[in-house]
Amino acid sequence: MDAQGSSWGGSSEWSETGALEKANQVDNWLAIRPDGMVTAFSGRVELGTGVRTALAQIVAEELDVPFERVQMVMGDTALTPDEGYTAGSMTIQYGGFALRHASAEARQALLEQASDSLDASLDELVIREGIVSVRDDPARSISYAELMGGKRFNRKITLQAPLKRPEEYTIVGQPLRRVDLPGKVTGAPCFIQDMRLPGMLHARVVRPPSPQAKLATLDASSVQDAQVVRLGDFVGLVAAREEQAVRAAKQIRIEWHETAHLPRMENLYEELRSQPATEEVVEDQGNIRSALRRAAQRLSATYCQPFQAHASIGPSCAVAHFHDDQVEVWCNTRGAYPLRRALADLLKLPLSKVRVTHVEGAGSYGQNGTDDAAADAVVLSRAVGKPVRVQWTREDEFRWEPYAPAMVLEIHAGLNKKGNVVAWDYHAWSPTHVAGAQTGDSLLAGQLISGKGPPASSFFFGGARNAPTNYSFPHQRVTMHWLSDSILRASSFRSLGGSANTFANESFMDELAAAARVDPLEFRLRHLPDPRGVEVLKGAAQHADWGRPLAPGEGRGIAFAQYENEEAYVATAALVEVDRATGRVFVKRLVVAHDCGLVINPDGLRNQIEGNVIQSTSRALKEQVTFDDQRITSLDWETYPTLKFSEAPEVEVVLINRPDQPALGAGEPASITTAAALSNAIFSATGGRVRQVPFTAERVRAAIG
Repeated sequence: MDAQGSSWGGSSEWSETGALEKANQVDNWLAIRPDGMVTAFSGRVELGTGVRTALAQIVAEELDVPFERVQMVMGDTALTPDEGYTAGSMTIQYGGFALRHASAEARQALLEQASDSLDASLDELVIREGIVSVRDDPARSISYAELMGGKRFNRKITLQAPLKRPEEYTIVGQPLRRVDLPGKVTGAPCFIQDMRLPGMLHARVVRPPSPQAKLATLDASSVQDAQVVRLGDFVGLVAAREEQAVRAAKQIRIEWHETAHLPRMENLYEELRSQPATEEVVEDQGNIRSALRRAAQRLSATYCQPFQAHASIGPSCAVAHFHDDQVEVWCNTRGAYPLRRALADLLKLPLSKVRVTHVEGAGSYGQNGTDDAAADAVVLSRAVGKPVRVQWTREDEFRWEPYAPAMVLEIHAGLNKKGNVVAWDYHAWSPTHVAGAQTGDSLLAGQLISGKGPPASSFFFGGARNAPTNYSFPHQRVTMHWLSDSILRASSFRSLGGSANTFANESFMDELAAAARVDPLEFRLRHLPDPRGVEVLKGAAQHADWGRPLAPGEGRGIAFAQYENEEAYVATAALVEVDRATGRVFVKRLVVAHDCGLVINPDGLRNQIEGNVIQSTSRALKEQVTFDDQRITSLDWETYPTLKFSEAPEVEVVLINRPDQPALGAGEPASITTAAALSNAIFSATGGRVRQVPFTAERVRAAIG
């Protein structure tokens, strides 16, 4: 392995993150304390994925210190590097890359200092648990703490410091217990909802009942024990105790003027396709029109993905303290620095006057309401001059968080006489899957205060994720139809467009296999040239007992994808049982074969894959945002049901560890193949195709016919 670290990728990853370009000193990333503890600074944050543990393993490994001696500081604009958002399954791949090189550079600096202190050459020195000694004279030794003496490194990260070889690893690759779990399972205060500051007040925000509603009348005298803060259409209630704020939010006499502005929900997908769109050809190979015309068989299908909510178990919360013309805010943001910029714009303050610190909350896996709650808190704290805690309600979260965008996917394909795909023409209708630049008006509080809607964006991103496949077709075209209006407020959700696109691609591959009268597994293998893709497909099939006889009512399905077409490989095999009379689907077993290169922590990785599978199963079977012509109508767990514990399937994870390959992210890949595997299993059980998520009993019955 060269000095660039070929097992983790070289300078291209460094350039892609940009983090090491902006923070290129070891001191930006590491500090050795006088007690021998190592503090590692990361702009990434812990969202329940176990990265606090995995990143600490990377640092401990490269520095040769015990894992227990590494303390992570994450997502604090006053302390940590700017690494943008914790998103896209990039924390290990890029955040880990930066910390690995920073640690290697620090280790090299410490060895050089020890060489001078111990009067020995670098080749004579060894490191064990943060102590450098002379190999042939162990009594001559010095600790990291003694070498540093509380000083800074003052050394640039060159990317040339020697990296440990994978065969030397003793910490990376081990199933160490996650450091964030003990407090969570014992009920210790560890979430933003638990945070309290001296003199802190509690607040609720009374929002419009619908996005287009305007404030008509407000009677501030209708509440007691709470201060009413009104700024435009923004209305907040601040009280000494939380129950007082809750009561005031219910008592306040307020009227809104509403207008009908939403399409009928049953017309959602027609509405999406009828909107003006910006066309982008993502992939174009061969002559698709000629190939389709000459095909022995031609098939077409349309798939639909609804708006879906993040449905975080804990509604959003934030704490802010505005004092001395500056503000500190604590929340479960994915991007401390982007949020800092938006809050500075909202408050018209210099960036230096805004500090954002990440505190864990309910995992959002995308942009839920947490940044908006932070904006609520800073506005109210400035208005009352004291620390303020804003807690959203369940209804707030379901009504106002940005949703995963709805999408329409249409595919046309042709088969030759041998049953092979000769033409593949893919079309996707989607709005952008990110909120665009973070400004004051991108936050709900900013919109209500200014009276403006969300800023228009021509930045189209995310909807094309996994729209192309990794299969080899001689003629293929992928076209995005980017919509400027998403109908409902939308932003990032786990995998962005990857879930919808893979649902369509892998369902249609199954339809083509059926038309060709070829086993679905064999059909995929004959079109897949990548040996790593072949291995995950075969691994999932083998562990799922592919080919064994099925019981009456049972069905089996499989789906494959390489995340973003160049990251982790995933194959999911599903076993379901379908009640033909009711249309109800019982997911009995899901087998996931997963190849994300070098595995940092196999136990944490399994946790992450299992979480992906459970959430994506819930999304496939149950979840959709509902609305009428004015309002969101899915406001609680009855109207927005999710998977119950009793409905959770057995999940088997097959890990393929590749120490000689880059470590790739695992926060999202296993979520994108679930819906297609389930849809294909439903077809196997019933002969009916379900092409619209979620696979409700009514839709399954209709598909069976």
